[in-house]
Amino acid sequence: MTLKDKILGGLYGQALGDAWGMPAYFHPDQTWKAFGWITEFLPAPADHEVHTGLPAARITDDSEQAFSLAREYIAAGGVTLPATIKGIVEWYDRTGGDSSKYVGPSTRRGVQALKRGDDPYVTGRLGDTNGAAMRVSPVGLLYPNDPMGAVDAAAISCVPTHNTSVAISGAGAVAAAIAVATREDATLDAIIAAGMLGAELGRQKAHYWLGPSVTRRIEMAVAIARKGNEPLARLREMFDVVGTSLSIVETVGAAFGVLVMAEGDPKQTAIYAANLSGDADTVGAIACAIAGTYRGIGAFDPSIIEQLNADPIFQQYNVPALADGLFALATRP
Repeated sequence: MTLKDKILGGLYGQALGDAWGMPAYFHPDQTWKAFGWITEFLPAPADHEVHTGLPAARITDDSEQAFSLAREYIAAGGVTLPATIKGIVEWYDRTGGDSSKYVGPSTRRGVQALKRGDDPYVTGRLGDTNGAAMRVSPVGLLYPNDPMGAVDAAAISCVPTHNTSVAISGAGAVAAAIAVATREDATLDAIIAAGMLGAELGRQKAHYWLGPSVTRRIEMAVAIARKGNEPLARLREMFDVVGTSLSIVETVGAAFGVLVMAEGDPKQTAIYAANLSGDADTVGAIACAIAGTYRGIGAFDPSIIEQLNADPIFQQYNVPALADGLFALATRP
């Protein structure tokens, strides 16, 4: 498996988990009553609080922000603060961010401050929700087998909207895990260890802010994932104990949990993330970005790729071209 296969797998994994989890409700009981297991792409229910009206296989802000950042980092030749600001603000304006139901609170607050002309090193000083982690996958892909570099770059990607210790810890965990997942000989244990390392390094890169340990939440989720009871029971325990709210600590922990439950298989990871419920599209986007990098694009059912490719929003980002650009940057001398 080549690095190019892994980068493409990471980007398609991001979209897979996002779109698969999009129709899930906020609680497992609601999701289970409406769908049973979500085992395919489905449209959002008419009564969904956030995603009503979205068709099956539609990505949301999780992937759109990640792909927007990837495009700007490729154009800039790397992860920079100006490219981060441009990618986020242009995405926000393009999607009607002021009125959109699914723009996260930290991102909205940060972007509105940026548009007022505030200092970007200040605009993100209250950002503690999961937007920093949901969009960071391209950063990890740019640093193959370099988790330390990935964490440093992830911190830059957080500055405008999520410049807090807890948010950078969560983003650092995901970026470091993806960086290690690019290795040909990557294992799930190595990916988990990289995530915990990234969390510890990341939390030191901004002023301390409210929130428990990302590292401990990953440990909790992985321990639940590795219990012997049936999957739905583990998902319910994960929902109750780890959490799946907008908290970045909960989201990142849960993402590692469903990744481990699925043994790194991208589709099964998406299924578990969706049925976990809560902010399922974000948990899925993160977990499947890691899984897709770990297993590579060859692990994807062709029908999944076809359905994603057929969606007009996904088409706008030309994901294969993004993979080419990220690969060229990641392998430059």
